[in-house]
Parts: sequence; C-alpha cells; structure tokens
Amino acid sequence: MAFGYHPPSLKTANGVVLDKPGKASYDSPVSFRIIVLLKSISKILKQVMTVRLFAIARSKGLRYQNQCGSLLGLSSSDACLTLTHEIKTLHSPRLKVSTLFLDIKAGFDNVNASTLRARLLASNVPSYMVDWVSSFLSERTSTLVFQGSPNFLSPVSVGTPQGSPISPLLFLLYVSPLHMSIPKGLMVSYVDDFSLTVASPSHRGNLHSLQRLFTTIAARGQDIGVSFSVPKTELIHWRTPSQRTPRAPSTASIEVEGHLFHPSKVVRWLGYWFTPALTTTHHLRHRLSLAQAIFSFVKRLSSPGACIRPFLCHHIANGLLLPILTYGPTFSLRTPPRSEA
Repeated sequence: MAFGYHPPSLKTANGVVLDKPGKASYDSPVSFRIIVLLKSISKILKQVMTVRLFAIARSKGLRYQNQCGSLLGLSSSDACLTLTHEIKTLHSPRLKVSTLFLDIKAGFDNVNASTLRARLLASNVPSYMVDWVSSFLSERTSTLVFQGSPNFLSPVSVGTPQGSPISPLLFLLYVSPLHMSIPKGLMVSYVDDFSLTVASPSHRGNLHSLQRLFTTIAARGQDIGVSFSVPKTELIHWRTPSQRTPRAPSTASIEVEGHLFHPSKVVRWLGYWFTPALTTTHHLRHRLSLAQAIFSFVKRLSSPGACIRPFLCHHIANGLLLPILTYGPTFSLRTPPRSEA
C-alpha cells in the first residue's frame, strides 16, 4: 500500500451473476447484477484503504455535504430525514414543493479510472493512495459464475467491482461533481439515487426549475461518462396535510428526454414509501405485509416434525421480523439538521 501497488493475484475474482428481482423480463443483461467475490486478504486491504481515504475525503471536501450511503454515520434514514425536513421547511412560507427522483444507469460499471485519478490528484490526495487506487482498478480479471457458464478469465477494463469495500466510496467521489446547490431547494443523493427538490409559488414553476436542473446534471454526467436511467425517473408534488382539495396535489407533468412523467401518488425511494402528504400509513402497511409473509414462513419452520427447536424459531423471528417492522417507521417524525447530510 505504501508503494501504491495492488498485487495482480488479488485482482482476480469470481463474478456471481444474480437476477434483479421484480423485472418484467430477463432477456436483457441489464436485468442482472454481478457481485464480485474477492479474496479475504484483499477485502482487508481495501477496508484499511477505505478508512484512510474517507478521512482524507472528509477533510478535503471531496464529497458533497448531502451525499449519503456507504459513509460512516450516514445511512438511508439520514437521506430520507433530510429530504422530509427540507420539504416541511419549504412548506412553511406557503410555497409549492416538488421533487424529481433520478437513478444513475449502471453507476459502478461506468467509473473511469483515469478520470477518478485526475480528480484525486487535483484534490491533493496523497500520491500513494492515488497510485494504489489506479493499480486496484487496472488490469483486473473476472470469471462469471452462472449455470452453464464457461470457466475462463475475462479482462475488466472499466468500473469498480460491486462487492468490494472501497467501491462505494470511490463511486461517491467519482459522482460528487454532479451535485449542486439549489437556492430554494435541496439535492440529496444516496450512492446512485438522486433527488432534486425545488420550491416556488406554483408547481408549474417547479417543473421549469427541475427541467433546468436535470439538463445541468445530465451535462455534468456526460463529462464523466455517466447517465441517468430515464424509465426510473419519478416526480412527486408534495402537499401539506391541510391541502385536501381536488386540485392538490397538482397534476402538472414533466418531460425528461422525450418522456412524459406524471406526478406519482406514492414513490418508493431507498426502501421508504413517500406519499404527497408525507404520511407514514402506506409505508407501515407495506412493512407489516412483508412481516406477515415472513411470519407465515417461520410458522412453517416451527410446525411439528420440522426439526426446528422453539428457541431457534424465536431467534429467526427476531432476526427477520424486527428489522422488517422497524425499517423507517419514524423517518417523517424526526428532523435532523441540514448540515448532517
């Protein structure tokens, strides 16, 4: 590490091909993701470098203040709490608030090692770290593992291995230039998921602002070789609980790269379900239905003759049910300070 060198023997890995759940068709490669299985010693080295690089990135301002995900102390809850806090703050002066949700297309696969190296050098990151990152991302090989796959190594010349401890941090540093400050609004991101929130006296005005912001962020993405998945784009117009007239929320739509997006009644972002009035009922009902399905599965395990002892079933229930039920039940009730995300 001190010489900025990553051994070639640690650059060879198995890439397990997993199908993405919920896809309508699996005839296209985009319906699958590749999780890279690395050697244990390689993961230890990468974790050490992740801790070092994160400390330097934090001190030198290499990341945007509202970037969350894969960072110490900043989780999906922080991103959603920051978003809801900003929405409620913008509603205070009786402004209309709208949010456009974006998703980077194949984010980890489009990280260019040369572009990342230039950004790290320009930020005065120690040279041994920059050399090590370049060495880690170059001359890698992988064997794809799926049913009927040929057992041979293939060169990998672009992207960061999904499954490596340092890959999320490198990706965050890579896409940091996409972020910008919004005078009356906020941009929050969680790894490759972005949200653009704006406020004005009308929803029509919000749409014009969102279209300008999308044009800007798309142009910045082209400069570093990333783009946004248009089909995953979602729009929502927020309203206060007192706005219950038929005209609230607005039905004004936005056009993004030739596609028209109507405002959604419910948006799922980072595992949380948002409604225009920021109520938690829909989210809690969804989590409850998932927990009930898991409970039925645990009941079958504990049936007579299943050979599962009662205390083991109790541990299984705690390990499965509690995380599902307690995922984000209070994300709209707490209001963290804006600088925390």
